[in-house]
Amino acid sequence: MKPAVLRVAVPAPLRRCFDYALPDTTFTLCRGMRVRVPFGRREIVGFLIGIADQSVIKRERLKSVLRVLDSEPVLPEELLSLLQWAADYYHHPLGEVLKAALPVNLRQGRDLDAGAVRVWRCTDAGKALAASALDRAPLQRRVLAALSETPDGLDAAALTRAVHGWRSAMRSLVAKGWAQVEQRAAAAAEPEHAKVISGPRLTTAQQSAVTAITDALDSYRSFVLDGVTGSGKTEVYLQVIEAVLRRGQQALLLVPEIGLTPQLLANVRARFREPVALLHSGLTDQERLAAWLMARDGRAAIVIGTRSAVFAPLRLPGVIIVDEEHDASYKQQDGFHYHARDLAVMRAHRLAIPIVLGSATPSLDSLKHIAKGNYQRLHLPDRTGSATLPEVHLLDLRQLPVHDGLSPPLIDQIRKRLDAGEQSLLFINRRGYAPAYMCHDCGWLAPCRRCDAKMTLHKRSRRLCCHHCGSEGVLFEVCPECGGSNLHALGEGTERVELALARLFPQARIVRVDRDSTRRKGALQEQLRRIDAGEADILVGTQMLAKGHDFPNVTLVGVLNADQRLYSVDFRASEHLVQQIIQVSGRAGRAARPGAVWIQTYHPSEPVFSALRRHDYSGFAELALQERETAQYPPFVHFALLRAESPAPQVALGFVRTARALAADCRKQDSVELMDPVPAPMERRAGRYRAQLLVQAKQRRPLHMFLSCWLARLEQAPTGKRVRWSLDVDPTDMY
Repeated sequence: MKPAVLRVAVPAPLRRCFDYALPDTTFTLCRGMRVRVPFGRREIVGFLIGIADQSVIKRERLKSVLRVLDSEPVLPEELLSLLQWAADYYHHPLGEVLKAALPVNLRQGRDLDAGAVRVWRCTDAGKALAASALDRAPLQRRVLAALSETPDGLDAAALTRAVHGWRSAMRSLVAKGWAQVEQRAAAAAEPEHAKVISGPRLTTAQQSAVTAITDALDSYRSFVLDGVTGSGKTEVYLQVIEAVLRRGQQALLLVPEIGLTPQLLANVRARFREPVALLHSGLTDQERLAAWLMARDGRAAIVIGTRSAVFAPLRLPGVIIVDEEHDASYKQQDGFHYHARDLAVMRAHRLAIPIVLGSATPSLDSLKHIAKGNYQRLHLPDRTGSATLPEVHLLDLRQLPVHDGLSPPLIDQIRKRLDAGEQSLLFINRRGYAPAYMCHDCGWLAPCRRCDAKMTLHKRSRRLCCHHCGSEGVLFEVCPECGGSNLHALGEGTERVELALARLFPQARIVRVDRDSTRRKGALQEQLRRIDAGEADILVGTQMLAKGHDFPNVTLVGVLNADQRLYSVDFRASEHLVQQIIQVSGRAGRAARPGAVWIQTYHPSEPVFSALRRHDYSGFAELALQERETAQYPPFVHFALLRAESPAPQVALGFVRTARALAADCRKQDSVELMDPVPAPMERRAGRYRAQLLVQAKQRRPLHMFLSCWLARLEQAPTGKRVRWSLDVDPTDMY
């Protein structure tokens, strides 16, 4: 007898599955298949979670599944189980969690073979064609020549690189029978050259790290690869990957940002012939689906990606590596609030494979795990080769004049590097020309109309922009408050520093790297190419330049706005500040030439700067952990943050007050503590008023028991329908 009921998770903000009647089908149904179902007045793509004989709903009232979209599970059991665990841990609707793990094409219900690509190749008739036959069609001749040189055929990307404007010529060649097109499974990101280079000789510390990890390839172990900047963590990754590939398994390598993938991919391509799949938000939907299928089918031996790549299906997983594990970019800040690093650890545990968490500045969470014996620390204390750590100098801005963010001693250091043919990197984590636009007659500051924030001046485009909501406005010529014309930029951003450097050093080649200068596809890769090729003298950038990049000719790093996060209300601010400055300082002196770091600050006596001068991140982290334990902050307690927002004032705050009242019935003991409901630190953002309520507990189990009970009540609260609300477990951003 066929089972009568299918349990389906749908991508909707509802923490439950729905029962549907069994459709007519000739193949076996399995968990993880996609199904198209009626839901309200629309049809959506859901996920089969289970099969049952009965439902709490009467059989005649059950709606039927409209169509089963897959003949085999699109989500393997291992991955489906992990996602169910994640939905429970983060208290997020299962259907939305499953949706987040799939490429867009599969979310929309497209077939799995949609990942195929079109490939053109030369036919036998085209190969036999006389060279003079296309004298009057030079474009067709060039296209046919490109196809003739590659018997296996070329895809659209390869043809675009070979012949500009090839499409019209290709249509003519296909119509004449001289070329043909066929569908093929997507190709991997193949090496650009057949020659594979061997790795350098490992240092003693590197070899010890590789041995420890490879000895654990048959079991779960969590390793923290703690190495100073330039100590060769990437080489350890590559040696471990090589050992995994020899076993016929796959390696998953996570990076925090897209900008780090080109250099890492180049290192991988130079060492391995095996296909590589890339997964990040910069891909087209088709490219992402193709890479996803390569990982699932095992055709990609190495999978490299950003945060969401933690959900990549792997046929034969062997190791997971998380580069820059401390980076806040691994935390998803909207929708499904997961942390990719933590999910990677859980996935490795479930797969019984090792995980490597690499960083020059390990997170305090990871250091606490080391102290408890949950993780094993692998330390790389020295830079590779003849490179040494840069000297760190503090510039006391209380005693120095500053023009456009630059002090005279720092300008002198830049000039010395220019004279020596070396590169300088200036770090300021603010894009735009200036973070504020002010009237010096009445004190007016240009506000954002939709946020409790000031507008940032972008001088080249003559626009005022809000970096919180994206609003833009024209540049005022007169003050709207007093009518005066004494308007000036206040503070510095990357654009202002770039223009100042151009005035000071008119012959210098300056490259600015921030979100504004890299909007165009391929722009970041081109800028990094110029830097590597020595076509730039001075680099100016935000955190996009701060981590992971290897610029051998950079010998000077200048930190212009070191105090920006010093007195933030965020308890993690000092940790992030030290990590950020150590990361950017690590760009200096990575080759034979010694490097130096000059930090401009108004507070040189702060303990964080003492730690930076000594390169003593361990000492800073030990003190920070003691402070966190005393104050009862993570990682010694566990947080969950209820957020609410509404276009009307006070409504969101009213909801979180109601939420606190509803918590009374769920608090079985005093192990869970609720703070007072408060407006968010930036109450109005993007035209919506925000409020929040913090929940904390020393143990995870009572916290999650409380949250399960509490959310069930919140979903039934009438006031909840008037606001947009969400729960963030283990929040990293309290704003």
